[in-house]
Amino acid sequence: MLRPKTRNNISRIIPFGLIWFFFSIVYTLLERGLLGELTQYPATGNPYSFTGTILITPAIALLTGTILGTVEVLSLNKLFIQRTFTQKILYKTFLYLAIIIFFLFTLTVLANAIGLQQSVFSRAAWTNTWAFFSSFAFWSVVIYIAAMTGVSLFYAEVSENLGQGVLLNFFTGRYHTPIEEERIFMFLDMKSSTTHAENMGHVKYFQMLREYFADLTDPILQHSGEIYQYVGDEVVVSWKLRNGLHDNNCINCFLAMKDALQKQRDNYLKNFGVSPEFKGGLHVGKVTTGEIGVIKKEIIFTGDVLNTTARIQGLCNTFQVDILVSEPLAKMLHAPLNWKALGEHGLRGRDEKLILFTIESK
Repeated sequence: MLRPKTRNNISRIIPFGLIWFFFSIVYTLLERGLLGELTQYPATGNPYSFTGTILITPAIALLTGTILGTVEVLSLNKLFIQRTFTQKILYKTFLYLAIIIFFLFTLTVLANAIGLQQSVFSRAAWTNTWAFFSSFAFWSVVIYIAAMTGVSLFYAEVSENLGQGVLLNFFTGRYHTPIEEERIFMFLDMKSSTTHAENMGHVKYFQMLREYFADLTDPILQHSGEIYQYVGDEVVVSWKLRNGLHDNNCINCFLAMKDALQKQRDNYLKNFGVSPEFKGGLHVGKVTTGEIGVIKKEIIFTGDVLNTTARIQGLCNTFQVDILVSEPLAKMLHAPLNWKALGEHGLRGRDEKLILFTIESK
């Protein structure tokens, strides 16, 4: 099986290929409508075949879009992480466009050589290539490629800002009609956050918070978690029941986040004078999931499980532990886990008492 982070990366790459594939088909059909039964391009005199174009152009576009998406998701996106939304799209569009023009030039030389049945170094192949690249037809293609690239990046940025899979769920209408599902929730809260903010100032505290959330993100993705929302210094993580139980993902995610912060401890101390820590509460239950809002739509969860999880997390200070897990969830998880029962306890706003567990260090 693919690792959760790998699956997440693939799901982010696929839209690039699909967007380029769709735009290439539209372009090919428009070109056919304009050229009709012509067998060569009027601007350059290069051979034209609709059959060849409709087969080759979408295939090349799909491959190019997928390669662009792979570079974007695995590498280039990280270089522009500090830029604004608009700057990211503009800068990366121009960068990708420069790379694409280079490859387009190479492909055009090859295509001309094949079409003319001559060497790629022949004068005719290069003359026809230059004729194309100096024509209005070429620059119309460049503008179209820029549009495809911009739309791809816009989709990726909006999807990233909305959250994992949220934009896709809007498009598919998955939660347009509310559905009931069973989920695991983990509420994480930074320890001594108010003190940190007062000591370092709110601007510097915000900078630390941004790095803190960034360091927590990778472990969440590695363990199939979905970031539901950020509330101040708190982050709410959710799993579909199967994903959260698989390999004890919900618990191992918590432990992996602890390790991630520990590895960055020296950097936090150097830059902010403190090393952030957190506490968390986990619970499982049914929620109703659906779209809500008019001028600002969101996909939200509603159900008692969210309030209960928040209350469980709030008891971490009472028991002086970093993690608390409800009995219903603890029973579903797979051994081995070094559980320690903390007894039955009432939760504010809840009549029914709940047995809580923590995990002792081995």
